[in-house]
Amino acid sequence: MAAPEAWRARSCWFCEVAAATTMEATSREAAPAKSSASGPNAPPALFELCGRAVSAHMGVLESGVWALPGPILQSILPLLNIYYLERIEETALKKGLSTQAIWRRLWDELMKTRPSSLESVTCWRAKFMEAFFSHVLRGTIDVSSDRRLCDQRFSPLLHSSRHVRQLTICNMLQGATELVAEPNRRVLETLASSLHTLKFRHLLFSDVAAQQSLRQLLHQLIHHGAVSQVSLYSWPVPESALFILILTMSAGFWQPGPGGPPCRLCGEASRGRAPSRDEGSLLLGSRRPRRDAAERCAAALMASRRKSEAKQMPRAAPATRVTRRSTQESLTAGGTDLKRELHPPATSHEALGTKRPPSAPAATSSASSSTSSYKRAPASSAPQPKPLKRFKRAAGKKGARTRQGPGAESEDLYDFVFIVAGEKEDGEEMEIGEVACGALDGSDPSCLGLPALEASQRFRSISTLELFTVPLSTEAALTLCHLLSSWVSLESLTLSYNGLGSNIFRLLDSLRALSGQAGCRLRALHLSDLFSPLPILELTRAIVRALPLLRVLSIRVDHPSQRDNPGVPGNAGPPSLIIGDEEIPENCLEQLEMGFPRGAQPAPLLCSVLKASGSLQQLSLDSATFASPQDFGLVLQTLKEYNLALKRLSFHDMNLADCQSEVLFLLQNLTLQEITFSFCRLFEKRPAQFLPEMVAAMKGNSTLKGLRLPGNRLGNAGLLALADVFSEDSSSSLCQLDISSNCIKPDGLLEFAKRLERWGRGAFGHLRLFQNWLDQDAVTAREAIRRLRATCHVVSDSWDSSQAFADYVSTM
Repeated sequence: MAAPEAWRARSCWFCEVAAATTMEATSREAAPAKSSASGPNAPPALFELCGRAVSAHMGVLESGVWALPGPILQSILPLLNIYYLERIEETALKKGLSTQAIWRRLWDELMKTRPSSLESVTCWRAKFMEAFFSHVLRGTIDVSSDRRLCDQRFSPLLHSSRHVRQLTICNMLQGATELVAEPNRRVLETLASSLHTLKFRHLLFSDVAAQQSLRQLLHQLIHHGAVSQVSLYSWPVPESALFILILTMSAGFWQPGPGGPPCRLCGEASRGRAPSRDEGSLLLGSRRPRRDAAERCAAALMASRRKSEAKQMPRAAPATRVTRRSTQESLTAGGTDLKRELHPPATSHEALGTKRPPSAPAATSSASSSTSSYKRAPASSAPQPKPLKRFKRAAGKKGARTRQGPGAESEDLYDFVFIVAGEKEDGEEMEIGEVACGALDGSDPSCLGLPALEASQRFRSISTLELFTVPLSTEAALTLCHLLSSWVSLESLTLSYNGLGSNIFRLLDSLRALSGQAGCRLRALHLSDLFSPLPILELTRAIVRALPLLRVLSIRVDHPSQRDNPGVPGNAGPPSLIIGDEEIPENCLEQLEMGFPRGAQPAPLLCSVLKASGSLQQLSLDSATFASPQDFGLVLQTLKEYNLALKRLSFHDMNLADCQSEVLFLLQNLTLQEITFSFCRLFEKRPAQFLPEMVAAMKGNSTLKGLRLPGNRLGNAGLLALADVFSEDSSSSLCQLDISSNCIKPDGLLEFAKRLERWGRGAFGHLRLFQNWLDQDAVTAREAIRRLRATCHVVSDSWDSSQAFADYVSTM
């Protein structure tokens, strides 16, 4: 009897406190309630009035409300503002109450956006608070406009910051200055422990103050925080200084900006500390392996093309230099002291204050030759760029460097990072393609390397870097590649539509150097672009040679390179001249995804990659075209012989109408667990003969678990033939079937459901029916889906089949 008495005591306490604290509020709301009692809206109940009063006085009643019985607390929860609703979450769970429905309603009413259908929301509280934080930070929501968002006892940013896992910074770095301000110090400290992903979208040009704020923000969130992923999206015209700032900070380098306050977290002992000599040599990464014959030949091809283009446009060079000068001036005008960020390269002899032996290659010889060539150049109205500085050891101080000349203070990052060693003028310079390829002659790569960040401190760095639609200039590509060569903590790299062009050779060099570093963790590489100077298969071979420990490789090229068409004048000869005859060493690839441009692909090159990937578990080929069905059969035979661990195989947008025997061979493979034929025109030819053969092969395969056939014009007849896979005499263990976009009508789907019922087959998993013609007879379609749900989980949509009229006519 003690528990009911305690419950009644708590209830009486709630009513008494509510009545005592809300007498005035109740009297104000009772008058209009009486006048509207006969109207459509009933007057608020006494309990609701008491609940509103308790919500308004939670600062005094909070502990008592937490101790209320579950039934009373459940009625109060919707009346609380978001701050107390978040604070009471743990108590509500202990009493068996859920607040998910309340947070979902708050999302619908206040955020007024619908989450993506592909997004699975597991916690609406966290999703709401994260979005609320972003809106408050950008000033796109007024907390005073709704009583559920306004409470003078709480800071909106501080209260919601612990739920933020992903933060997006847009446009002109809105929010960066606010976060590093002293009043929000606790907010930033909370973000440092909760934030995992930092995204930049649609960035524009920013001022010096905003970049200084971003510098402090990245230092706190990455170097002293838990951010592990940085993503950049849709930056059509990247600002060089800002882009390099984000990259260097993400890689773990830190140097306080000009006039910026020192970091209080770094400690007095570590401020101004330069890395040790071993650390500096690690960052320099000068001991890079030499290119093989294939890549040297490919680079020579790129260099020769650049030379021929330069001869055709002799006046292009001065204009280019003017552009680079203007870029340098714009960076300097931006006020970013980039010399403090990156320092010029120094060989071991210079660092130790010793004299270089005569036989050692001079790292600055190209700079001096470039200077002399500038002096010999005829005068013109266009401004000429400054000669590259040579740094000498200061007398009387070992290892120190001095700047000479009145213009030394105006030097910026271009003088230190964007130097392409060996550039010459009027035929005396080496082409950029040759520089990127290690000069093609195996000379000391240290003379071609970019400078080490010797004046910066090395801190924690991110593990995932993503660049989506961010065009990379030569300078930006040089910076990225230089950082990559020693970025041992990087685990995943995504470069999507960055316009790399010939810079792909620099990328391969840096990845090869990174792979040679002790502790390299790079295991996933996603690379996609409109064009590539190398055909996609040759590029794939180069990547797997450079990164033998890679686990996931996704590569896509939308348009063929010039060498994909040997009939074009000036193209290279056979692929062997570019890629070499060396066999690819065994690698650790587990997942390989390739998106091909138009044109037939050489099957032997693909087979060479597959033969070296004995651990491959998942293979996806998109838009691949082979010269003949025999070539496709050669690929499948290679998979059967060399890729015994392969579990998932996917083909998308491939014409397999003439490869029916190869498809049957594939369906008889007893190691595959999932096969996808997406828009592959499987049943375009001989459907009456091919379908029974396909069903027979599947009935005898007991290892295949999933079959995806979207976009193959299966139709009602094909669906009914496919139903025989689930018959009583079948040994198939198929549990996932995708028949989306296959011109299936409601009557055919209903007959398919009846056949499954007739054979008494148990639940076989998932059935996907997207974009079929089920709206032609809604009643029959609902009946068919009702029957199917007794045997499997059906996923469908309400698609307008009138959009597929042209497809329907083509199948008549």
